[in-house]
Amino acid sequence: MARTRQWTLGAKLALVGVPFLWLALCSIAASVWMSWQLEGGAAAVNEAGRMRMQSYRLVVSVATGQTGALPQQIAEFERSLRLLRDGDPQRPLFVPWDDLVRQRYAVVERDWARFRARFAGAGGAPPPAEAAALGADAATFAAHIDGFVAAIETHLSRWTSLMYLMQVAMMVLAVVGAGVVIYTGYRFVLEPLGALKQAIDRLQGGDLGARVDCATTDEFAALAQGFNGMAGQLQSMYRDLESRVQEKTAQLEEKRERLESLYEVTQLVARATTLDELAQGFTKSVARIARADGVALRWSDETNRHYLMLASRGLPQAMLDAEQCLSAGDCHCGSPAAAAGARVIPIRPLQPARMHHCAQAGFETVVSVPVRLHERLMGEVDLFFNARIDIGLAERALLESLAAHLAAAMENLRLNALDLEAAVSQERSFIARELHDSIAQSLAFLKIQVQLMREAIGSGDAQQVQHVLGEIDAGVRESYGDVRELLMHFRTRANAEDIEPALLTTLRKFEHQTGLKTTLQMIGQGLPLAPDTQIQVLHIVQEALSNVRKHARAGQVWLDVQQQPRWRLEVRDDGLGFVHGQDAQADETHVGLRIMAERAERLGAQLEVLSTPGRGTSIVLTLPRLPHATAASSTGSATRPPLAA
Repeated sequence: MARTRQWTLGAKLALVGVPFLWLALCSIAASVWMSWQLEGGAAAVNEAGRMRMQSYRLVVSVATGQTGALPQQIAEFERSLRLLRDGDPQRPLFVPWDDLVRQRYAVVERDWARFRARFAGAGGAPPPAEAAALGADAATFAAHIDGFVAAIETHLSRWTSLMYLMQVAMMVLAVVGAGVVIYTGYRFVLEPLGALKQAIDRLQGGDLGARVDCATTDEFAALAQGFNGMAGQLQSMYRDLESRVQEKTAQLEEKRERLESLYEVTQLVARATTLDELAQGFTKSVARIARADGVALRWSDETNRHYLMLASRGLPQAMLDAEQCLSAGDCHCGSPAAAAGARVIPIRPLQPARMHHCAQAGFETVVSVPVRLHERLMGEVDLFFNARIDIGLAERALLESLAAHLAAAMENLRLNALDLEAAVSQERSFIARELHDSIAQSLAFLKIQVQLMREAIGSGDAQQVQHVLGEIDAGVRESYGDVRELLMHFRTRANAEDIEPALLTTLRKFEHQTGLKTTLQMIGQGLPLAPDTQIQVLHIVQEALSNVRKHARAGQVWLDVQQQPRWRLEVRDDGLGFVHGQDAQADETHVGLRIMAERAERLGAQLEVLSTPGRGTSIVLTLPRLPHATAASSTGSATRPPLAA
């Protein structure tokens, strides 16, 4: 069977345009070559004219007896002859040789040979008769040169006529080519496009039966086939459009319900604060979402040997009492070895000993969805149905996603409980440390004094008894003051914007407790401190004031706060002072300084103690420089650590 040749649109246009292009290129090349010939011939005519002028100059030089310039003039004439004979490769200069031109050139060369012999023998001014003959010969020589020029011009005139004829032919070719191109474009391009446009207009007007008839084999044929296929598809789609719309509407409704269900469970997870609240809310939501007749949420222990009922909905009381705690393997529901993902379990009377509770309650199908977090089984959700059902991929994915949300929520509740337990433990450690650093030492001192009191009473030393009673009274008062300070520490609260109100409150409490006058001076404006940093700074200031109360015997206390370029707090007093750095006396003062140093180290700050006996003490706390303006706000928004953190 012969195969029909497939001509594309590009091949057709090339087949029409290439001959005209080839003819145009040939015509242009011929015109350029003719122009080159004419230009070279014109230059040759100019050079021949120069030869005529040079011949007259030679005759004049001989006739006047000025023979000194003859050699140069002869050389110039011979150079012109060679240039006409050989041409000039530097510029378009060449003689268009033919028989007549060669003949005339040979006459000029012969005349020049004779003239050169006469010019070479000239020694002075010739006699009048000889000068007249020389002039006649020069006129004849010039006439021969004119004949040579005329022969060149005749040749050039033929080339000029031929070039004009070629230009006319090119004009005719251009007109014919334009007509052929226009006809070809209309026949191969515009006509198929017009037919396609008409079909598109009919299709847009509602005529789904519009088709394009195309008998060619080029690209427009493929385009017509594509349009016809598209029109047929549109016609087919329009016929069952209603059913497709209903199908898409059902799919969108299903997706909307899934998103609504996920949003509902997400809200529940974010709102629930206890495990019971989470379990009850989840069973209620999943029962409505899955349209289940009963729901059971079971929690599994770490060994996955027992399943405890956390919450349920729609189950009979007898079933709840019997399955409050299931052992792994007692029922198909609690099966840790089952495959991951939702399982559809039909209830059949094959093994009544394992599934009699579900069958007695009237359920026909159980859908078991494991609750997993990072491959760890945390429990399962069991959905009970009174009819035989099966779930599709979408319902299966939705139930597994809800179970994953539940697992994450349960894990968050567990982590929150651990964080709360850790916070309580840290607070207890802080209280124990504070008690040990303050009240425990005072109680140890009182215990020693009680032992001394017993010894004094036993020995009957009344003076020693009075002395020990005074020490016990001072110790009790000291313990009372430590308890009040500790309570004040626990009640300290930070201000989100400025620490100045908290410092003023601390100084007022100190004045009320001790009766000493205090002064607060704030210098500069700086970025606010984070709340946890404020707490630690307030505790360091309170500890410094406690040392003043216990040991300084001061009459006034100053608190200077510098905010720029970094925070710097200085607690000064006019008390007794002490020799700082001595290791011999590890008394309560050193205990207070150690507590302040530990707090400063947690802040990354520097603590300096400046004291001179008899001239008071200064405690200087220098905080690290804040990196940028957002440091305080970002730190302040974080969860505040325990007070001793």
